[in-house]
Amino acid sequence: MKSATRGVGTSPAEVTNVDIHGIWVLVGEREYFLPHEDFPWFKRARIEDVLNLELLHGRHLYWPTLDVDLSIDSLEHPERYPLVAEG
Repeated sequence: MKSATRGVGTSPAEVTNVDIHGIWVLVGEREYFLPHEDFPWFKRARIEDVLNLELLHGRHLYWPTLDVDLSIDSLEHPERYPLVAEG
């Protein structure tokens, strides 16, 4: 007996992994790594808050319970966004 083929995910953006180094976020077919040293808001956050992720307008990640929002462009082109967050 074979399992059914996996379907398309129901969430356009999701956190796929959390560890001591950072978090991984899957948006569509692309995965991004957000290291804690660059994104300190997630380091001491509760897991349920890190997992509570929304994709707005197809290009904007928003964690409502953490009040953190990031443009996907800032993840794809960090050189265009030289400011560093302080945790």
